[in-house]
Amino acid sequence: MPNIQSAKKRVSVTSKKNEQNRALSSALKTAIKKFNAKLDLGDVESAEKLLPETFSIIDGCEQKGIVHKNNAANKKAALAKRLSDVKSGKVEIVIKKDNRTIAAEKAKAAQDARDAAVAESKRLSAERKAEKAAAEAAAAAAVTKKTPKKVKKAAPVEEKPAKERKAAVAEKPIKEKAPKEKKAAKEDKSATGEPAKEKPAKAPKKAKEPKE
Repeated sequence: MPNIQSAKKRVSVTSKKNEQNRALSSALKTAIKKFNAKLDLGDVESAEKLLPETFSIIDGCEQKGIVHKNNAANKKAALAKRLSDVKSGKVEIVIKKDNRTIAAEKAKAAQDARDAAVAESKRLSAERKAEKAAAEAAAAAAVTKKTPKKVKKAAPVEEKPAKERKAAVAEKPIKEKAPKEKKAAKEDKSATGEPAKEKPAKAPKKAKEPKE
């Protein structure tokens, strides 16, 4: 540890400038990474917007003495050349994927496959149910179907007018009741006092002879 006041001050100033230089160097690296990331994703418009900002950060680091002027010129030329090559089509962009992105895509593809299998099974089960219901309905219709009976239509009755019906009724002869002769004969016999004829008595039945 320094004991002299000037040496102590120089140590503190150096540490502060070292922290500032590290911050500017980190900002320069971050700006270059952002620019390259936009080009890797194929977003040329965003890369064009970031190029002037990146150049300004490189120039600021050059003025502070963090980067040599030749190194700063090389960095700016490399960034500009890469952008022009991508725009002209000289360089094909290969999108890089990290392990996390690859794993997420695989999981999504597996989930989509499972969902498709479930949907297909549901569709097949619905089709089977529909076919079964249609077959049952057809069988029930075949059992209950009956041929309709032909109904014979009765011949239309010709209605006679009221005057003709009355005339027909008037022309019919009225039947006269015959006198009851039997009843009159009985009354005559009872008046004369003749006895009524008696019915002959029936002969008694012969008894059966016993068998020897």
